[in-house]
Amino acid sequence: MQIIFAIFMFVLGAAFGSFLCCQARRLQKKGKHSNRSICLHCKKQLKWYDNIPILSWLFLKGKCRFCHKKIGTAEILSELLSALAFLALSFTINVSTASVINWISFALLIIFTLSLIFLAIYDGMTGELPTFALIIAVVLGVLSMLPTLINNFTWTPFLSAGLYGGIYLLLYLISKGKWVGDGDWIITTITGFVLGSPWLVMFALFIANLSACIVSIPVIKNKKNHQIYFGPYLVFAFVVVYIMAGTINNLLPF
Repeated sequence: MQIIFAIFMFVLGAAFGSFLCCQARRLQKKGKHSNRSICLHCKKQLKWYDNIPILSWLFLKGKCRFCHKKIGTAEILSELLSALAFLALSFTINVSTASVINWISFALLIIFTLSLIFLAIYDGMTGELPTFALIIAVVLGVLSMLPTLINNFTWTPFLSAGLYGGIYLLLYLISKGKWVGDGDWIITTITGFVLGSPWLVMFALFIANLSACIVSIPVIKNKKNHQIYFGPYLVFAFVVVYIMAGTINNLLPF
């Protein structure tokens, strides 16, 4: 049953990744994008079988069926990474023994993760974080923690949020927005709150900066004055640390 659920979540994640990427493009074009899926180059409407997440991109080798120009990597990365995130999160709940409260918490976590994925996609495309999307993410993050706090209230999530968000807010203020964006501290605040542990926050901080360096260094070498958009890396770090929280806590000597 757990394996079937994991496969279902992988497919669902890929579908949502495709949908969110499409919505990010439409928002970027400020509503000028067609309501139907079209090629951004030749403007021809795509068939349904050209919109199958991951599979269509691979089958078409990343090119438009009509004009044969490259589709781009944003679509396949959004679909694949969202699918992998959903797949990994599916193992955070035991489908055989989960209670109603467990399922509610899991559903809220998934919806919160979707809001973060949208922010990551949009930030990766434009270098901006929409205010309305940040507000939605904050609200969903708080809601996802409510069952836990109601069951066993602790101030630790608030401390974690202040620590993680405070670091990025300080970096933003010191650099006047040159090192990190003005929305990054909001993402770190709410993801720190959901992680609920200062130690997990430190791991997330490390993973976010390490992954940003690994991905961006080759680009920076070939392109001067390249700006790093941290949104995707902050979301990636959150998913990784949340999934590995149990293992990380067991590794701590105290």
